[in-house]
Amino acid sequence: MTGPNEMLFGLQEKSSVPDPRPSSTPTAPLSADTGKIAVAFRRCAEEGRAALVPYICAGYRSREETLELLVAAADAGADVLELGVPFSDPLADGPTIQRASYEALRAGMTVRGVLDLLRAFREERETPVVIFTYLNPILRFGADEFLQAAREAGAQGLLVTDLPAGADPELEGKIRSEALDPILLVAPTTAPGRVEEVSRGGRGFLYYISRTGVTGSRSALRESLAKEVEEVRRRSTLPVAVGFGISSPEQAELVAQWADGVVVGSALVEELDRGGVADAAKFLGALRGAMDRRHAPG
Repeated sequence: MTGPNEMLFGLQEKSSVPDPRPSSTPTAPLSADTGKIAVAFRRCAEEGRAALVPYICAGYRSREETLELLVAAADAGADVLELGVPFSDPLADGPTIQRASYEALRAGMTVRGVLDLLRAFREERETPVVIFTYLNPILRFGADEFLQAAREAGAQGLLVTDLPAGADPELEGKIRSEALDPILLVAPTTAPGRVEEVSRGGRGFLYYISRTGVTGSRSALRESLAKEVEEVRRRSTLPVAVGFGISSPEQAELVAQWADGVVVGSALVEELDRGGVADAAKFLGALRGAMDRRHAPG
């Protein structure tokens, strides 16, 4: 069965031998107008570590718990946060995030509620936030109104999962005009030229989907992933964060050797289910510790 990212990107699988990320990567100097997401990734690069980027579904398991988890994630070492807008037809997401999205909607979470949560989080912490959504909620809210409201609520970036780069130049221009970083996706079967094109159109970081299909934690990573990430990083003008399937500190530690960032979503939802915010925060702390292990003295 064809997964959503295959439909969006039309990619074909490739195979190669893993090649670990070099200990340091040349980076361009920061400009005066560099956004907070770029600053966060640059800080991580200067410290010789990868950024931790947790995904949190707004309204799951409650509004109060979401706000508590956002703060706890920031305190556990998250460098950038993805705040998910629950949607009734999340084609790119696996069963765990689909369930979280459904429960959040059933509990009454709305787009305006997501923005209210972000506004409340901004009173507590300054960690950069990317709003993670599908296109339909934006259009129903009103694109111009949504973009302005997202910026005013304190968002720094926007990831629209079902809007391929270049599909709507007018909307992409509006995103930039609201000082929001468009976070764009590439997948294992994206052609090299397309990677370069997408990278030029994005800001903040480039999100590399570690496998075709939908989101969800996995017990093992593909052997070809390291080489794929290396190739994308060579062709991208942006930092590259890897997501889809990362479910353990050991996997996060491995990916942090190759990539500029590690995204975790479904596994965090599962930890939240098991033991609430306390267990979810402990899990993020374990990821952060594992990702930083290779940089420890000695």
